Amino acid sequence: MKNPFSLDGKTALVAGASRGIGLACARSFAQAGARTILASRDMKALEGEAAKLRDEGFQAEAAKLDVANSASIQECAAALPDVDILLNCAGINLRKKFETYTREEYDRVLQTNLHGIFELTQLVGKKMIERGKGGKVIFIGSMMSVLGLPYLSVYGITKSALWGLTRILAAEWGRHNIQVNCIAPGFILTDLNRDMWQQPVLKNWLNGAQANPKMGSGEDIGPSAVFLASPGADYITGQILAVDGGYSTTANWPFEPNA
Repeated sequence: MKNPFSLDGKTALVAGASRGIGLACARSFAQAGARTILASRDMKALEGEAAKLRDEGFQAEAAKLDVANSASIQECAAALPDVDILLNCAGINLRKKFETYTREEYDRVLQTNLHGIFELTQLVGKKMIERGKGGKVIFIGSMMSVLGLPYLSVYGITKSALWGLTRILAAEWGRHNIQVNCIAPGFILTDLNRDMWQQPVLKNWLNGAQANPKMGSGEDIGPSAVFLASPGADYITGQILAVDGGYSTTANWPFEPNA
């Protein structure tokens, strides 16, 4: 019986694959059998990670991609082989009070987290449609796709937009057998937020904020991406999958019953 979660024979492009969640997803795709193209601005890091995967017996290669630059997006897309799976993970964050964002900061976050991803998905999706063999598109959203926390307004705009785009593209591309879904990671420890999470007040807060009191890692997201990219998820589209230790649905409190 064929493994419904195998990616054998598939080609996957991971945008934002040099570290963190993107790298973890790229590794998971390769380990599941996909020819995996790791894409980002940092070619040195990508080449090193792709080489590690090849040394482990998997198929992996690097591709130059700067989602903040339209010319880079077009050049990368034009050079791609046929892509079965597109995972959009490229993104940045800037935590500030809403009234203090500059227009330059706003534009930079929007271009990286939304506009560049929009353009890449257009180009890759068009080829999927023309090829006529279906495909998978996965956006990496956030808890800010569906919830609100302070000082994340511009980031939240982009991640909310990706969740909206997920639903619309799922409806529009379903006729082409292209499934479009979104993963909403919770509090995932990465190089981008490691210093912030060293604060004891945040660690203590997390203990009461969700069912699983520990921080997540990129390795908690990779298997979910493999699932959504696999034939086992062919009848799942237009959905958002929270991988968040229960943050969006649960909370802990200090009460204990006597019996």
